Amino acid sequence: MPILIPCIIAGGSGTRLWPVSRQARPKPFMTLPDGQSLLQKTLLRAAALTGVEQVLVVTGKDLYFSTQDEFRQLPVAARLQFDYLLEPQGRNTAPAIAAAALRVQQLHGDEALLLVLPADHLIDDQPAFAAAVQQACEAAQQDWLVTFGIQPQYAEIGYGYIETGDALDGEAAARHVVRFTEKPDEATAQQYLLDGRHLWNAGMFCFRAAAVLAELAEHAPDVLEAAGQSLAQAPCMQGAGSSHVELAPAAFAQAPDISIDYALMERSQRVVVVPCDPGWNDIGSWTSMRELYPRDADGNQSVGETVLIDVEDCFIDAPERLVGAVGITDLIVVDTPDALLIADARRSQDVKRITETLKQRQHDAYRLHRTVNRPWGTYSVIEEGPRFKIKRIVVKPGASLSLQMHHHRSEHWIVVSGMARVVNGEREFLLDTNESTFIKAGQHHRLSNPGVIDLVMIEVQSGEYLGEDDIVRFDDVYGRVAPATSSDAPSP
Repeated sequence: MPILIPCIIAGGSGTRLWPVSRQARPKPFMTLPDGQSLLQKTLLRAAALTGVEQVLVVTGKDLYFSTQDEFRQLPVAARLQFDYLLEPQGRNTAPAIAAAALRVQQLHGDEALLLVLPADHLIDDQPAFAAAVQQACEAAQQDWLVTFGIQPQYAEIGYGYIETGDALDGEAAARHVVRFTEKPDEATAQQYLLDGRHLWNAGMFCFRAAAVLAELAEHAPDVLEAAGQSLAQAPCMQGAGSSHVELAPAAFAQAPDISIDYALMERSQRVVVVPCDPGWNDIGSWTSMRELYPRDADGNQSVGETVLIDVEDCFIDAPERLVGAVGITDLIVVDTPDALLIADARRSQDVKRITETLKQRQHDAYRLHRTVNRPWGTYSVIEEGPRFKIKRIVVKPGASLSLQMHHHRSEHWIVVSGMARVVNGEREFLLDTNESTFIKAGQHHRLSNPGVIDLVMIEVQSGEYLGEDDIVRFDDVYGRVAPATSSDAPSP
């Protein structure tokens, strides 16, 4: 069989899973009850397939370092070669898959098979998944564009459906696709469940590189052109065990914001579906997420400490503080350090309306958590007010922030644990636990961790303006190219 390259699509925003899923740390990074993230589980699933030694990952430029951190926690990652395509902005799945197919063709040739796997789905039955992939590969070698259809378990109105036709070449493994239907009403979904011809659309695909590119050229040439230009204008950076390509922003911005289903799969005559039942769950809402947790005698599912009086069929996710509840039924309660969600469980799909409103208000809670992941570690805003902000900063061993300067604020650094190497103007020195330094506005400075354990410190900012965009970066060990004013934190 030709080489199989799993392509993990690790992006999106997961707006229905706010406040845990946010733009800067979306749904694939959410931790499940067993301690692994959806992204990690996707890599493990791909790596377990026979013959897989290389993995292509398509993700946002701002998620690159977080994605690497997730993979480094898995022992299996050490034997894999990673190739990253970094999107400068989200343009839906069609441009992402087009760029991935071009990259696979470039590296592995026309015959290579591309297996597209969303990073925000859960699959429980690895043998069933592997068997479905094998069937898909066989059909893809005949130049079919293969999608995966899940045997429906109930009348779900939040999923897309695939109507199946005759078996391909007289075999039962793959079937011709008659049509795609996007999120039907309840009556139609019930009909689909009973007629035996409809499957849930899993959003996974398998195709030969040359075949999908030929179909894109016919049915979505604008998508292919923009993806091709953005890849052709992008330099490839090589590293130990991985390489990455930052797609050219101007060219990629010309790509239509369109899904692969609309751009290609609904238009092509070369589409077949492999029916399967691998324990698939797209974790598309808090209703889906709660089913991963056990219920008590009253039908409640709780994460964290709770006191529940006359409470039934509720999901309460509050790992960091005690929650007490009295006399409520069928609610979803999700608590994070800076935001609280309370929702009728029957309306969990509408949670996305909260993020839409926050985005309209330009409120940071739609994109950032109180704790923000950076390439060098994390920072958490503990408290802020007029002319001051207090952060807890954690720097990983061997990591370093950029050499930088602020125009409008001063900073006081206090080492809580670990050892810090500090550049403060013309001086470079070490700070031990309980030691501190003061950095005036306009002073060049840098923070590094020369030790073998995490550096934990408190930063107290004071000044007339404390926005994250008040920073001039002079040097950065992570190769992040920035304009005259930029930030270790995402730009506002």
